[in-house]
Amino acid sequence: MNAALPRAIASDLGLAGDGVFDPLTAERGAPWDGGRPDVLGAQSDDPWRSAGDTVERIDRLAGAMVAGEAVPTGPASAMVIDGALSGIRERLQACGPRESEALLRGLSGRFIPPGASGAPTRGRPEVLPTGRNFFSIDSRALPTPVAWRLGWASAEALLDRHLMDHGNWPRAVVLSAWGTSNMRTGGDDIAQALALMGVRPSWDASSRRVTGFEIIPLAVLDRPRVDVCLRCSGFFRDAFPAQMTLFDRAVRALAALDEPEEMNPIAAAAKREAEAGRRRGLDEDAAARQSTLRIFSAKPGAYGAGLQALIDEKLWQDRSDFAEAFLVWSGHAYGENAEGIEARGALETRLAASDAVLHNQDNREHDILDSDDYYQFAGGLSAAVAHLSGRDVPVYHNDHSLAERPVIRTLGEEIGRVVRGRASNPKWIDGAMRHGYKGAFEMAATVDYLFAFSATTRQVAEHHFAALFEAYIEDDRVREFLEESNDAAYRDMLDRFAEAIERGLWTPRRNSVQAGLERLRASPEETQT
Repeated sequence: MNAALPRAIASDLGLAGDGVFDPLTAERGAPWDGGRPDVLGAQSDDPWRSAGDTVERIDRLAGAMVAGEAVPTGPASAMVIDGALSGIRERLQACGPRESEALLRGLSGRFIPPGASGAPTRGRPEVLPTGRNFFSIDSRALPTPVAWRLGWASAEALLDRHLMDHGNWPRAVVLSAWGTSNMRTGGDDIAQALALMGVRPSWDASSRRVTGFEIIPLAVLDRPRVDVCLRCSGFFRDAFPAQMTLFDRAVRALAALDEPEEMNPIAAAAKREAEAGRRRGLDEDAAARQSTLRIFSAKPGAYGAGLQALIDEKLWQDRSDFAEAFLVWSGHAYGENAEGIEARGALETRLAASDAVLHNQDNREHDILDSDDYYQFAGGLSAAVAHLSGRDVPVYHNDHSLAERPVIRTLGEEIGRVVRGRASNPKWIDGAMRHGYKGAFEMAATVDYLFAFSATTRQVAEHHFAALFEAYIEDDRVREFLEESNDAAYRDMLDRFAEAIERGLWTPRRNSVQAGLERLRASPEETQT
């Protein structure tokens, strides 16, 4: 039951070939010289040339099996389907009723049964059905061995991508870490950060709790270490002190190593900054501690990154305003014996030296234009790094939704995927329209978040604005829906497009766009005259 259905189909059809082909990890662009079973050929009339074409056909067949529109291809897929139908489907179908029942029980002051937390897509079917008062995981067991394997693979893929794009290794990066994703994944973010530094967690064989770490020798690592700075969310800060302590100890251990400067930028920076601290009058211990601070968040009791009010109330002139707000909200350091100490100077030092901004997304249940948190963290970091260093460094939004195959994408690439695949997709728009007022709100929020990413990161292409304008405003059917269902959201959307033009974030190719926008923004009375 725990086997992946695509793998089971490949095994049934004889495509796995002693593990040579794995539909979950295959290189999609590689030429396909394996078998072409008729059952897969029937899934598409498109050319069948690459491994990606094979994976696409397997995925379509898997979907048909789950929907009951196709029979299993053999014993392996039959076992997976049987497990899904007998257990998981029933649990999924029970989620809605259980949620409603639990809500009513809670509002009545009655007991809500507890349940495990986590992501079903990460091998945790026991969290279903939802509607229970979920309890957290054992934070002492994070990162898990599974998360470590993913974190290592993602770190190596990131370094390869950066080397390919920029011709060198990143010496320092800053990674945003969120508590909710940490719970779902078992510690992907911390695992990736440790892997980048060349540190491997150690686990107790019986309890599987993390007992410490092992520094990977440079001869085994076969690459330079990377200096990693963490910007943790408020929830991560509150819920996972053990992971912060683990990471902090690893940083200090690496800072104490006698390794070449070009291979260990952590030690090089720590020595340089400790000396600067002593010259400023700090004692030996304080200077050493200041030089190894790598974990930052909002002050104790505060949450967020401080950018939303600037966007919503138009309280900014340029990216430096976002940088300042982010630094004010993020300038407290954490770690062992460092519980929220004021350390804006240390944060500025870290960000000024950063070569990349990282954020990982562990599922596809939402996207970066669904929530303001994405632009506040990635956008805030990007603006702060640019302000402090004078450089626009790459922002990577890494896809961890398929644990066996992490994919590294730039933020611009991810925004393009979301704009094309969801935000301007007629199918999604039709679905949103079925939800009336709420659907109109979601469309307006999508425009807001796209605008915010453009303002903070400069990673939004002008054709992305054009795509949403054409889909929401120039389409008469959609525009009329917005006006009728949620006029306030519609007016906000028009204002946001106009603001993008006024601030130079979007220059429409057609003069008629701006004229039409001005006409639509006019009040009904003015339009009639």
